[in-house]
Amino acid sequence: MASSPKADETGFQLKGSAPERYEEYSAPIMAPFVEAILDAVDLCPGHQVLDLASGTGFVARAAAAQVGPTGHVAAADVNEAMLKIAAARAPRMYPDIEFTLAPADRLPYADDTFDAVLCQQGVQFFPDLRVALGEASRVLRPGGRFAATAWAAWDRNPYFAAQHRALTEYGNREAETQFETAFSCPAERLTAVLTEAGFHEVVSRDVTFGITLPSLADSARGHLSAMPWGQAIEDAGGPDALTQAAETVTETLTDHTNPDGTATVPFTSTLVTAVR
Repeated sequence: MASSPKADETGFQLKGSAPERYEEYSAPIMAPFVEAILDAVDLCPGHQVLDLASGTGFVARAAAAQVGPTGHVAAADVNEAMLKIAAARAPRMYPDIEFTLAPADRLPYADDTFDAVLCQQGVQFFPDLRVALGEASRVLRPGGRFAATAWAAWDRNPYFAAQHRALTEYGNREAETQFETAFSCPAERLTAVLTEAGFHEVVSRDVTFGITLPSLADSARGHLSAMPWGQAIEDAGGPDALTQAAETVTETLTDHTNPDGTATVPFTSTLVTAVR
């Protein structure tokens, strides 16, 4: 894994074993949106791709499968622990995924390098969205495609509305701030900044998937513990507070729970595409 000496500690940060739980418990939530973001840029074998704010590598792995051994995927993130999980999970048949510790506003790549830049649930965490999208434009080739997802408002997502209810009961201001940041990049903001950065054919649309989560009694706590706002709850109130918050999430989603304990919940995200 390459590193950048300028990589900072801003953005979506997880500590301890949380990146491992993020990989496990976020996978079913992220999977359909990963497919949607890849479909939006029409990758081909041999393409050069940047997975920006790559996290544990959901998009990087899927993109590598599409561009194949003649292509190349670069994955950049500011969280070193998440990149280590991503590198460990990278498919061995596609070794050409380059993991780099780097912030979105100081990318260590040459101009006109990539055919596509993808960002799955990362834009809302960039300290300076304008600079970051300017960097995305710089490293894209002319005609290259950009695609990003960002969660729609939490009150349009029943699962996140349940987490919000838990935060009002067991959270603190730090947890609330972390949570609010995850929903801080509405479509109009993202499209406006992309246009300012020189992109054209900027289009946004909502995508919604009904996602079946594993046993909610277990997954609600596991997923919450892998979110910065869940970590803030545990830091302030200890493991019991996190457990109680997860129980609130489970109780709030009773109407979405199946007889086997799984839960099928609609998730809505904004998908924005643009051309360099």
